Amino acid sequence: MFSGFSIFVQLIVLKMSQTEIQPTQNIKNNPKIMKAWAVYDWANSVYSLVITSTIFPIYYSIITTAYEKKEFVQETGRWIDVPVRHMITILGKEYQPDAVYGYSLTISFLIVVLLSPFLSSLADTIGNKKSFLQFFCYLGATSCMGLAMFTGMHNVFLGLLFSITASVGFWGSLVFYNSFLPDIATRDKQDALSAKGYVYGYIGSVVLVVLCLVLIMFLAKGEEQKLIFTRITFLLTGAWWFGFSQYTFKHLPQFGDVKEKLPKDLVLLNYKNIFKRHEEQGGFFEVLKDNISFYKDIAKESFKELFKVGKGLFKDRNLKFFLSSFFFYSVGMQTIFLMATLFGKSEINLAQDKLIGTLLIIQIEAIIGAVIFSRLSRKIGNKNVISIAVVLWIVACIWAFFLNKENPTVEYQFYGVAAVVGLVMGGLQAMSRSTYSKLLPENSMENTTFFSFYDVLEKMAIIVGTFVFALFIDKYDTLIRIFAKIDVVLPSASGMRFAAFSMAIFFFVGLVLIRFLEVPKVKNRDTL
Repeated sequence: MFSGFSIFVQLIVLKMSQTEIQPTQNIKNNPKIMKAWAVYDWANSVYSLVITSTIFPIYYSIITTAYEKKEFVQETGRWIDVPVRHMITILGKEYQPDAVYGYSLTISFLIVVLLSPFLSSLADTIGNKKSFLQFFCYLGATSCMGLAMFTGMHNVFLGLLFSITASVGFWGSLVFYNSFLPDIATRDKQDALSAKGYVYGYIGSVVLVVLCLVLIMFLAKGEEQKLIFTRITFLLTGAWWFGFSQYTFKHLPQFGDVKEKLPKDLVLLNYKNIFKRHEEQGGFFEVLKDNISFYKDIAKESFKELFKVGKGLFKDRNLKFFLSSFFFYSVGMQTIFLMATLFGKSEINLAQDKLIGTLLIIQIEAIIGAVIFSRLSRKIGNKNVISIAVVLWIVACIWAFFLNKENPTVEYQFYGVAAVVGLVMGGLQAMSRSTYSKLLPENSMENTTFFSFYDVLEKMAIIVGTFVFALFIDKYDTLIRIFAKIDVVLPSASGMRFAAFSMAIFFFVGLVLIRFLEVPKVKNRDTL
């Protein structure tokens, strides 16, 4: 079954059209092309909200829960339901299902980090970055639909597999999607276009989540039907991603610089060529051998190129400070977003419907934030806008640290933290992407490689952030004992709250570094 699925995805992408590559000057600031680019955010952002943040994590929790027991919380005087989870056995060892899910996400990010340099170099070499965008889009969309086959503990690994491939599809596509920004828009329009993409994405994801919630909470009758309708939402997510991306692929150009030294026939990138005899090129196996050598050289050179590009980027004073700052505040920003659901369940004991409502608040706030920060950047500049966003993130981390379930207003305070997070998340993501784009050499043919480095840096930040967050949760008692030996008393907070507070340190380092940035002024910039 898996081989069939792989062939299906491969045949879809390898059909990739051999669209004529268009000169840069013909695609810059084209309204239709810019709209098509932004629409992909509308198409793919449903994965981020439905699969990563809301419905799938809750569904996974339900499926992996054996039963619930009552537990009395003395601080609040209330009885709460505490889930007892099924353990997942891997190579004879039992793991908590939440830990296994976390490891699956780590695996997906590691795959993206390893694949991005190779694929971006390949796209820059043969000039078909849109084809790779299509491949990862279809991989992610079909994987979302594949999650509908995850029905119980007997096939939990199937669900985790599709979770991994969906994540690889989503994040892999962003490498090529982001790299189109400097190709299709001049610097004076990049802030507005980047923000527009995020706004489209946030609106689209909220619309689909609301439809999914109506389906699950109002149309479904009984718990069993709710599970069935939940699996239908996975099908809807994949269909939404697949369907709306067609507008992007119809109008987005096949931009790139085709090099002269290519294999005799790109068998592995065009499924039609697989069935040819290749007599003029010496036969099928000779062509296949030439292909394998070609891809081997690309793989070898891609990581060398990544380090070379990174070294070159860090030689530029502005890029050095921006990328360093971006890494540190991304550690906090992405980790908090990924752990928000777990924080709400573990620390606040928030009901599932309220938790989903909170995440919707974050999405709506992110729309407003992207617009506000885009307009504010015109008045005070990107550096100051990013600085304000990072300061607000620090406030959110400290506020989260002081949340206490004993406080009767803790639920409303959690909503306040969520509102701050949503407001700054949309603005900071949009400003980061457009600021980096403006700092790059204009009209460069290596934008995919530049953005591959940007995305790899972000994924490395996620890996570091989630590891540090988990480490503080798991080893907080040990830390208290260690610091007590040197007469340092750590706050008597839970590990997760202290982990949230620790993210403020990364934000602070990012704030200091961004102040050294000197963003070139662009006259008559567009805003939303």
